[in-house]
Amino acid sequence: MTAGSPTSIVIPSRDAEQTIARTLDSLLAQTDPGWEALIVDDGSVDATPAIVAGYAARDPRFILLRSDGRGVSAARNVGLSSANGERMLFLDSDDWMDPQFLIKMNAAMDGDPSAIAACCDHCRVMPDGGQTPRYSNAAVAANPFEAFARSCPVAVHSVLVKRSAVVGVGGFDANLRTCEEWDLWQRIARTGGNWIHVDELLSYYWSSEHSLSGNVQQMLADGTAVIARGFSTDQRVKKPAVEHRNGASCAGGRPQAAAQAYFALWCWGIDCGRGRENRLSREVLAEIPQSATAVDQIAFCLLDAISVGARATPERLAGRWPQFGARVTKLITAIGKVWNDPGEARRTQYRFERVLLDYDDLSAPRELALTVGLRVDLRQLPTFCPPQHVDRLYAYICDGPQVLALLDVGLLGAVDFEFWVKLVRAHLAHLPVRMGRRWRLRHLSRLAKVIERIGRLARGGPDSHQHRLQVLQGRMSGEVRPRFASSVPVPDKGESHALEAGPRDVGRELFWERFFEREDPWNYSSPYEQEKYRRQLELLPPERPERAIELACAEGHFSRQLAPRIGHLTASDISSTALERARMRCQGIRNVDFAKLDLSADRLPDSMDLICCSEALYYLDDEAELAGVVQRIAQALRPGGHLISAHSYVLKDDTSRTGFDWESPYGAETIARVMARLPELALEASMQTELYRVDRYKRLAPGEMRPDPQVTTAGIDAPIESEVARFVVRHGAVRRRSEVRQSERRSHVPVLMYHRIATDGPEQLARYRVDPDLFADQMLWLRRNGYHTINSEQLAWFVANNYPFEGRPLLITFDDGYQDFAEQAWPILKSNDLSAEVFIVTDLVGARAEWDASFGTPAPLMDVDRIIALAGEGAMFGSHLARHPRSDRLSSAELAEELLRSRIQLETWLERPMTSLAAPFGCTDQRLRILAAECGYKAIFNTVDRAAGLQDDLLDLPRIEVRGDHGLEAFVHCLEQYQ
Repeated sequence: MTAGSPTSIVIPSRDAEQTIARTLDSLLAQTDPGWEALIVDDGSVDATPAIVAGYAARDPRFILLRSDGRGVSAARNVGLSSANGERMLFLDSDDWMDPQFLIKMNAAMDGDPSAIAACCDHCRVMPDGGQTPRYSNAAVAANPFEAFARSCPVAVHSVLVKRSAVVGVGGFDANLRTCEEWDLWQRIARTGGNWIHVDELLSYYWSSEHSLSGNVQQMLADGTAVIARGFSTDQRVKKPAVEHRNGASCAGGRPQAAAQAYFALWCWGIDCGRGRENRLSREVLAEIPQSATAVDQIAFCLLDAISVGARATPERLAGRWPQFGARVTKLITAIGKVWNDPGEARRTQYRFERVLLDYDDLSAPRELALTVGLRVDLRQLPTFCPPQHVDRLYAYICDGPQVLALLDVGLLGAVDFEFWVKLVRAHLAHLPVRMGRRWRLRHLSRLAKVIERIGRLARGGPDSHQHRLQVLQGRMSGEVRPRFASSVPVPDKGESHALEAGPRDVGRELFWERFFEREDPWNYSSPYEQEKYRRQLELLPPERPERAIELACAEGHFSRQLAPRIGHLTASDISSTALERARMRCQGIRNVDFAKLDLSADRLPDSMDLICCSEALYYLDDEAELAGVVQRIAQALRPGGHLISAHSYVLKDDTSRTGFDWESPYGAETIARVMARLPELALEASMQTELYRVDRYKRLAPGEMRPDPQVTTAGIDAPIESEVARFVVRHGAVRRRSEVRQSERRSHVPVLMYHRIATDGPEQLARYRVDPDLFADQMLWLRRNGYHTINSEQLAWFVANNYPFEGRPLLITFDDGYQDFAEQAWPILKSNDLSAEVFIVTDLVGARAEWDASFGTPAPLMDVDRIIALAGEGAMFGSHLARHPRSDRLSSAELAEELLRSRIQLETWLERPMTSLAAPFGCTDQRLRILAAECGYKAIFNTVDRAAGLQDDLLDLPRIEVRGDHGLEAFVHCLEQYQ
C-alpha cells in the first residue's frame, strides 16, 4: 500500500445505537493505525449519529456522512465516493474485526501486487455470545468468479478490496435489497485478477434479528437473481475477463439450477430455524443433483441455515430438535421421493442427525428422528427401549467424567446389560492401542472389574437387540442356498520342487520316503516333464549303450522310455516306495532291474556305458558334496562312456536370468561348472532352454582330446503346470523372497484393491479395469522383487499380536467377484506364486454386476462352481454384502440382514469360516463396523489409500486402489514407499 494512503472503511448505519460503539472500538484496537472510517448514517432516529459524533470528536479518522435512507447499498456508495484509501473495507454497524485484521490483510495484499482482493475467515456470534465454527473461504482464492457465481462464501467485512476494482464495476447495486455484497464480489471477480485467502479468523458477524433480513423471501429472490447473472453475461461489467464474459461454466449438468436450489434450501432452513412453516416446491427439490457429495452438502447447508434462523450455535441445535426436526425430516423425505431413492433419503437423514450430535456434548439424552444420543457411564449403565422409528445409537462411553470412546451403533431392539457388556468388551479391546500404554496401565484393570460386574447382570429379553440379532441369524441360516456337488473339478495342487524341510533336516532316506508317500508327487506324466524326457532321449549317444544305470529313477516314468534303447538298465533310487512303483510301471520289461541306492553315499557299479542323472543333484548338501558325487559318477563310466544330465536353472546360481526360486543350494549352472572341472569328463552336447539344460558328457580315454561341444537352444513347447510355473521368476529376481524374509521386518503391509482385470467395459468405469497385460507386469514385478502374499486371516494375526511382518508381504484383494478374475487374474497370480482374496456379492453370484447398469451392460460375475473350484486352488473369499448396497443407506435391521446373509451363504458354499468384509463403495462407518463384528466379522477393509499397519483397527483396515488408468511406474512408486 502506498505510504500515507489509508485503508478506507465504510460503515453504513441506521438505528445502531446498541452495537455501533463495539464496531468502532474494534477499529480503535487495530494494530495498523493507517485507516479512515466513513460512517454513513442512513436516516437513524435513535442516538446513532450522536455516538458517532462523539468518536469523531476524539479521533479525526472517524468521519460522519449522511445518506438519504434509501438502504444499505446506497449508503455504502456514499461512503465509497468519499473514500481516500486505495483499499476498501465494508463493515456493518453491528460487526467487528480482530485487532490484527488490517495489518494482516494489508500485508497479504502487499505481497501480491496483482491481487484485487483478500478475504479472511469469519464466524457468527450468537446473542448468547456463542461462536459458530469459522467459515473458511479457500475456494474463493482458487477460482473467484466460479465461486461467486454459485454462492457467497465470504462475509462482507471479511474482504479487503481495491477501491479501483469497486469503482470499476459501478459500486453496489442499489436495486438489490439483500445479497448486494455478493453481487458486487461477483462483478469484481468477473473482471479477473487474483483473490488471496488469509487462513485466519479475523472477522466477527453479529447474528441478531436486526442484522438478518427479516424477509427471507426477498433474500431468496435477490440471491436467485445474482446466481442467474453469474451464469450469463452482465452488461454492468464493462471489461470482463475473456473467460468469464459469458458467465460461469455450465459443465456437469445444470449448475445454475443446482446453485439456486441450494440457495433456496438455505433460505428454507433459516425459516425452519425460526419456527416458520414453509415449503420448497418439487421443481426446486428436483434441481438438487444426486451427486456423490449431495448428502454432505444438504446436511451442512441445513445445519448452517437452521443455526442462522434459530440464532444458536450448532452445539445447541440437537437440544432444540422438537422445534424444527419434524420439518427437516419431512423435507429430506421429499428429496428422496423426488430422487426416487428412499435409501439416499435415509442416508441424508442419518448424516444430518450425526452432524447435529457431533456438535452436542450429550449432557442430556437427544432423541432425533432415527438416532438417540446418550452419555453412558460404565458404572451406571442405562437400559431402555428405543422408539420404533429409532435404529441408531450415538453414545459417549464414559468412566465417570472421562470420555473413553464415541460409538455409533446400529440398534435392532431394546438396550440391556447384555448389549453393553458385548459392546464395551469388543470396543475396549481396541482402545488400549489408541489410548497408549499409560492409559492401559491406569484404566484397563479397573474397567475389567466394571465389565465383570455388569457381565453378571447381563440378561437378554425377547425384545432385546441381542435376541433379535440371534433370531435374524437363524432366519438367514434357513434361507441360504445349499452347496451342490460342483461340476467344475478341483485341481490337484500336487507337490512342488521347493520342499520346506530338506534332506539334511530329517535324514536323506526318511525325507524321500515321506516325499513319495503321495503317488506321482511331481506330476511326471505332465507335458512339461514328458518334453524334458524326450529331449534327454534325443541326446543319447549314437551307439547303443549296453550297460546303463539311472540314478534317482523315482517312479520309473523315464525308466520305461529309456529301457528300449539300452542293452540292460539298472533303475536306482533311495526310496523303497518309489522303487516299488517303478517296478510296477516297468512290469514286463525284461532288460530292467532295480536297486536301492543313495548316490551320495553308496558305491556305483563300474564300467558303465551310460549313466542318467536328472533333477537329482540339487538335493546334495553343498557344492563340496556335489563335487564328490560328480567325481564318483565320472569314475563309474568306462572310457568312452556317457553321462546324461538334466537340471533346471535356479536363481541362487544367477539372479539376473529366468530361473526357479527354489531353496536348493545351487542349480544347473553350478552343476555344469563343477562337471567342467573334471579333466576326464567332457561336454559333448548341450540342449538349453529358458528353464533347464540337458547335457551329454563323455568320459575321455587317456590322452583323448576334448571335443567342441554342440550347443543348441530350444523353446519350451509344452504347457507348464501351475505348480511348477509358480516357482519360475521371469527375467531373474531383484530380491529373492527367502533373502528379504531373513533380512527385512516392517510394521506395514500394502493391501491392494482391484476390481476387474479386463479391457472391455464402459469408459466411465475405466479406472476400475486393469488391462491383463499391465496386471501381468505388476505381478511379475512383485515376484521379481521378493513379495509374497498373505490373506486377511494372517494379516489379522500379525495386527492382533502386534508382530512385525517378515519380508515383503502384501494382501491382494478383488472386489465384486467378476468372472474375469477367474479367467484373467487367477492364472497370472498362480504363475507368479501369488494369491488373492475376493469379496463376493452373494445374492448376485452367477449373475451380473447390476450396480454398474447405469454405465452400460454390466459385467458377468463368477458362479458358485467357479468360486468353489478357485477356493480349492487356494483363492480366499470374503463378503461384499449380499446385494452390493451402500451400507449407510440401510436401516440397522437391513444392514444386519445383509451382513449375516452374506457371511452364512459363503460359509455354506465354502465350508469354512468367513470373517473378512469389504463394504461396497468404501462405506465403513462405525455403525457398520460394530454391527459387522456382532455378526461374526473380524477384518473389515475400507478404501483409505495407504498401507495397513500394526496399529490399525482390524475393523477398519485401509487398502490401496490399483487404478486402470495408472501405469506400471505408478504401481512401482506406490509400493516402493513402503519398502
